[in-house]
Amino acid sequence: MISLKNAHLRARPGLLCALIATSTLIARSAQAQSPPDAPPASSSAPEPEKPAEATAPPPPSVAAEAPKPAEPEKPAATPAADALKVTVGGYAEAYYAYNFNRPENGVTNFRWIDNRHNTFKLQTAVLDVQAEYGAFQGHIALQAGPTAEGWYADSVEARAGASGAASLSASTWKILQQATVGWKAPVGKGLLLQAGLFVTPIGFEGAAVKDNYNWSRSNLFFALPFYHAGVRASYEVAENLTVAAWLVNGWNQATDGNDGKSGIAQITYKIPDLLSAQVLYMGGPERGQDSAEGRPFRHLFDGWAEFYAHKLVSLAVHGDAGFENGAFGSHSWHSGAVYARAQPLPFLYIAARGDAFVESVGTKDGGTASSIFFGSDVYSFTGTVDLRPMDHLSFRTEYRHDSAQNDIFFKHGSVKDNDGNYVPNADAQDTVTVGVTGWF
Repeated sequence: MISLKNAHLRARPGLLCALIATSTLIARSAQAQSPPDAPPASSSAPEPEKPAEATAPPPPSVAAEAPKPAEPEKPAATPAADALKVTVGGYAEAYYAYNFNRPENGVTNFRWIDNRHNTFKLQTAVLDVQAEYGAFQGHIALQAGPTAEGWYADSVEARAGASGAASLSASTWKILQQATVGWKAPVGKGLLLQAGLFVTPIGFEGAAVKDNYNWSRSNLFFALPFYHAGVRASYEVAENLTVAAWLVNGWNQATDGNDGKSGIAQITYKIPDLLSAQVLYMGGPERGQDSAEGRPFRHLFDGWAEFYAHKLVSLAVHGDAGFENGAFGSHSWHSGAVYARAQPLPFLYIAARGDAFVESVGTKDGGTASSIFFGSDVYSFTGTVDLRPMDHLSFRTEYRHDSAQNDIFFKHGSVKDNDGNYVPNADAQDTVTVGVTGWF
């Protein structure tokens, strides 16, 4: 029989074995719950190195807030269809010209505005404003300078004023180069209806130097109308084709000089960077109410085309002809101009123009109709160098030779008639002009 005193000594080896067995079971249980690639908790030796594998990014934390989806971008605000749109522009022109005839009166005759000899001169200044408001369109161009004086020189009111109505003259209108109001009617693509004072659509050249090849204008520009007063309807038939119909007082008439009206039919065609062209007909009585020729119906046919032969070269041609049958028989004219312009350098243009105007005055039963234009056939040649050191600024130097069948120009030694007016005494003139124009 084993005594109690020695019993605990005998139990120590068993307890120790039980303790070791229990520790081993706990370690194995922990190893089974750990991740596969984690080393066993009871092992201190490193595992053999495994080949590199692509590892996936750790999963997001459960507690982290999921990202919100991006809100779609809001479209840019578009202006209202009836928002007011205003465009402001303008230009100014100044020049010095020398006439080798040294005219006694200082006038270079039958030239548009560059008609003064040996003097510095502001030719014109124009402020141009255009507005759109939904279907409404408005256009006003104000002018000052010699252009304003000459623009309405032929506008003579046939009806005199009265005690309750003031008389009208060129000074009534001269500050206006054009002024129109319009409405784009909802017909097809939009029928534009306008009324007021319009710059004429006749001819290739425009009123502003910046829009022309040369500084001076051709004889055709000088002879044909500058403006019309009346109404116009225009419609864009296709992307490149526009047609227009006009009803106006006549040639350069702010108020009509007779009881008749004139009509214009116009077709314009454009292919960007290649071709621009226009054909036009105008018809109506243009003589004064009490003219000796009566009130014959005048017919005018006009057409021009501009061809961009190369991005640095452009060519243009303009033709015009017309007739009327009055008290002195048939009165007619035909005229033409050719243009060429090259751009040898980015800042340099060189242009040339040749033009001719021939008029056949009606003669019948010993009477002769008064000339509509120059009173002579005229021919001109013009060469222009156009230097543009920056956008919207042009310096031009020009030589021009004019010749005529009769004496219609002035030279040194001309005398005055009984009314104090100088009498033309030259059939040719040569001029050099230096001018500058800027626009915005």
